[in-house]
Amino acid sequence: MANTVVVVVNDQDQQWLLNCLSATLDPNQEVRSFAETSLNQASLQPGLSLSLSLESPFKFLKYCLIESVISYNQARYSGVSQLSAVFQLFWSGFIQDCCQQRASIRFASNILFYLQSAVLLKHFIKKHWQEGDQSFEHPVVSSEEKEIIRRLLLSSLDDSHRKICTAISMAVASIAVYDWPEEWPDLLPFLLRLISDQANLNGVHGALRCLAVIAGDLDDTMVPKLVPVLFPYLHTIVSSPQTYDKYLRTKALSIIYSCTSMLGMMSGVYKTEMYTLMMPMLKAWMDQFSIILEHPVQPEDPDDWGMKMEVLKCLNQFVQNFPRITESEFMVIVGPLWQTVVSSLRVYIRSSIEGTEDPYEGSYDSDGAEKSLDSFVIQLFEFLLTIVGNAMLVKVISSNIKELVYHTIAFLQMTEQQVHTWSIDANQFVADEDDSTYSCRVSGALLLEEVVSYCGKEGIDAIIDAASKWFDESQQQKAAGSAVWWKMREATLFALAFLSDQLLEAEVSGVTKVRIGNILEQMMTEDIGNGVHQYPFLYARIFSALAKFASVISNGVLEQFLYAAITTISMDIPPPVKIGACRALSELLPKANKEIIQPQMMGLFSSLTDLLHQASDETLHLLLETLQATIKAGFLTTSMEPIITPLILNMWCSHVSDPFISIDAIEVLEAIKYSPGCLHQLTSRILPYLGPILNKPQQQPDGLVAGSLDLVTMLLKNSPTDVVKAAYDVCFDAVVRIILQSEDHSEMQNATECLAYFISGGKQEVLAWGGDAGFAMRSLLDAASRLLDPDLESSGSLFVGNYILQLILHLPSQMAQHIRDLVAALVRRMQSAEIAGLRSSLLLIFARLVHISAPDVEQFINLLITIPAEGHANSLAYVMSEWTKQQGKIWEILGAYQIKVTTTALALLLSTKHAELTNINVQGHLIKSDAGITTRSKAKKAPDQWTVEPLPAKRPHSVSKPPPSTKSLLMEENRSSIADAFCLLLEWSRMILPVVKEEVRAFFGVGGLLTVASFAANRGGRTSSIFALLADALIEIQEQVLGDDDEDSDWEDIQEGDVEPDKDLFYLAGATSAGRPTYEHLQAIATAYNENQEDGYEDDVLSISDPLNEINLAKYLRDFFINFSQIDKQLFDNLCQYLTHAQQNAIKMVFNC
Repeated sequence: MANTVVVVVNDQDQQWLLNCLSATLDPNQEVRSFAETSLNQASLQPGLSLSLSLESPFKFLKYCLIESVISYNQARYSGVSQLSAVFQLFWSGFIQDCCQQRASIRFASNILFYLQSAVLLKHFIKKHWQEGDQSFEHPVVSSEEKEIIRRLLLSSLDDSHRKICTAISMAVASIAVYDWPEEWPDLLPFLLRLISDQANLNGVHGALRCLAVIAGDLDDTMVPKLVPVLFPYLHTIVSSPQTYDKYLRTKALSIIYSCTSMLGMMSGVYKTEMYTLMMPMLKAWMDQFSIILEHPVQPEDPDDWGMKMEVLKCLNQFVQNFPRITESEFMVIVGPLWQTVVSSLRVYIRSSIEGTEDPYEGSYDSDGAEKSLDSFVIQLFEFLLTIVGNAMLVKVISSNIKELVYHTIAFLQMTEQQVHTWSIDANQFVADEDDSTYSCRVSGALLLEEVVSYCGKEGIDAIIDAASKWFDESQQQKAAGSAVWWKMREATLFALAFLSDQLLEAEVSGVTKVRIGNILEQMMTEDIGNGVHQYPFLYARIFSALAKFASVISNGVLEQFLYAAITTISMDIPPPVKIGACRALSELLPKANKEIIQPQMMGLFSSLTDLLHQASDETLHLLLETLQATIKAGFLTTSMEPIITPLILNMWCSHVSDPFISIDAIEVLEAIKYSPGCLHQLTSRILPYLGPILNKPQQQPDGLVAGSLDLVTMLLKNSPTDVVKAAYDVCFDAVVRIILQSEDHSEMQNATECLAYFISGGKQEVLAWGGDAGFAMRSLLDAASRLLDPDLESSGSLFVGNYILQLILHLPSQMAQHIRDLVAALVRRMQSAEIAGLRSSLLLIFARLVHISAPDVEQFINLLITIPAEGHANSLAYVMSEWTKQQGKIWEILGAYQIKVTTTALALLLSTKHAELTNINVQGHLIKSDAGITTRSKAKKAPDQWTVEPLPAKRPHSVSKPPPSTKSLLMEENRSSIADAFCLLLEWSRMILPVVKEEVRAFFGVGGLLTVASFAANRGGRTSSIFALLADALIEIQEQVLGDDDEDSDWEDIQEGDVEPDKDLFYLAGATSAGRPTYEHLQAIATAYNENQEDGYEDDVLSISDPLNEINLAKYLRDFFINFSQIDKQLFDNLCQYLTHAQQNAIKMVFNC
């Protein structure tokens, strides 16, 4: 055996080591590098044995371990791991000596230093622990080092400093993700021993904190094994206040919450098993929750709030995930829960509403959990909202709905902190109002909304009754001289305005006989006489509530408040009042009598423009919205335009780097553009302003060029040719140069969109406007070439698809000679594209080229075959493989127009029966795993797998008969290919959009569909799937007009248990019915469907002119079903037997029209 060199390290050596380790965190790079090099050299000394006496040996060892990891992680030496070297430094004798000897040197503990070290250790574990992990970086920690680190971390869990303990727990959890339970089987037994040691409360805390972190990463295989063992220990802690403080009990409850959350997720898959697991423990926990909640909420006791909040979170999980087993036990907590509501309101009013502020606002415990009173109340509302939304449990509290609503509205009062903040910062007031910043007010309002939704008339009556009571009580408070009487009035109006849609609907439908307008008029007219300076927030709420309920307010009152709002804008009053007035004007002006109000408009425009000079950020956003609403309402005259346009242009220029304000400014200019007589005035003012900017882009500040291009695009949209020509003369050449020369992706994107609108607006004329058509065409092609460059970053090419589409649509003869080069460039750009949206937009070009090539689609296929594609047999193989992957992904398809074009193009391709299609395999369906819930670790070990299918045979996965081989499919008659193409198209449309079904049917024609359906009927179970999809399309359309909100019924797959034949389904097809719908009803369905399509999928104006957009889906489907039943009644009745009742009823409605 080789001799061991023993070096006795004295105090000076210890100090050197500490100083060296500390220096690895020095901000000076030179100091860090020198320290890291020194440590590395020292660690290479063989057989170094330390004989030390330490006050806290494991703390020192932990310190050295963590700091050596930090040093290693920063330096990333190649070769021998510094971590390993440091362990060599200590392991030969240091650990044994440390365990045996006591303090002879004072060790200065720096909490922040330890904390930072532990956090960095966690990051080190993520990078170097598990080879093959997504975040892994070489070198990997060896097995020996892993064992030592695991042991040292566990031994440090009883650290008396809770922040240190939390950081170490996070490191343990990071390792547990990789090693537990296979490589670290003793972790859970160790933690359970530690958690049960009442003599070591620091150890109990450490174990609980560690379990709390680990619980968030447990999967469905671990939790069922852990819960029966762990929950009894946790129950002992929670039920022993004499032994464990509130902090430890709260931490135990947080583990219950995490585990119950996972069990709830599993209950969907393993319902019986989870119920069996939870049933024995349920009563004990519900009893304990009741004991904790029955004590009134205490003021200035955040530990009490925190513990009760964890109880509420656990109850929330119990109710959500195991409603049936908790219903019988729920009554145990009803009384204590109501006690919590009432006592919480008392504390909340005293500390937050009447007091100056919540002293614990923004406070957090050592683990980072918020402990403010506001967060506790929000959690209380969250649980109450879950109860109200539970059909069974809401019955338990239905008799107390009025009391619940009454107390909830009281919680909605503005706190003193909010009054103070909003008074000095109008921007914050606007932001909180607009964004509905999650707070006690918003959470309570959501609870009221849930009460109305689930309790119907009782809920509506409870809201109105509580509002009336609080109005009366606030009157009494006012008479008694209370300084905060207005808060209750404001909270009542806030609640009513929040629920305006539901209240108005209830009044119109007759659910309630109370006229909400009368109640509001009483409140508003009563309060409008109060001092606006004294109660600015009450005035602001009156204005905003008025806008919400304008439809039920009398004309006299509306006119009174409209004049008041206009006057308010020009007065010297607090900003919140003007904010409320702006909100009222935005809603009321579009409905106002223009003749009566027009004389006031010049003054209003003058006041708004004055305010624009003073406003900033959020208030500027609101003012621009108000100005836009005023202009859109038709109050702008040509004489006002010269005043407003320059102001908005200057504001746009000064805020061009702010995307929200700059967009608002452009929308105001767009509203001016569409005002009668203002278009040419606006154009003559904007173009001279933008020309110098676009012609000298390098000299402009950041964002100005991209913003200017947006402004030009706004001018071009839907503008007459003379405006497009004027813009061309000023900007066209500059736009092309920006595309060719700019490296700014925002500029390139906006310039590409602008160029597309030039082509769309000018069409063939755009080539002649410059005097040299050939040069103009070369410029357009040069721009396309730059944008399709495969080496250009995808972001720069993002809008190239729309641009190319305009070229081939509006300049077809010029583009015809460049098709081959264009296709090759498109393929190269697609293969290098990193953004899915870019690939989808390029696929649209291929689809449009397919349509253009019709009826000689085979010629286009042959062209694709002759063009190579890297990694594929040819461009056809690549394009089709990419196409079939993208078509079924909603988020990668750009809109309804794109889906129509691509889907019908696929039909054209498949109908050619081209032999090359048989050689193409595409991605099929996802192979589902039966291994339960997929966790992160499972996903890494077993990534998703897909089937591979021949392109022509790809069809719905629910078919009952296996598809024929591709070869036999293509040998059948032409209608065979069309039938399979139809199956494919309907499968994709089912996954994407209901609207696509109509596009496919429009392509085939009614007669063609009948032929396809009849032929497919003879080929097996696939036909019933097609027929069901047609019926589903009817259901979707009818629901638009009937208002069916049952989302669960949308596009349901036909299950065997749902299929019930109705042999006499269409016996009444030719019969009359006194109550049957009319043809006008069918037209109403079509109109509703078209409006829904426009709202949900607002296609760019560039694609509106395409014939595929002109569809009447309802009429088409009606003709299809009627003709089908007349041509082959036997087949029709046979297919109807496989439909669900909902589908059968949808078809019945068609026949009754």
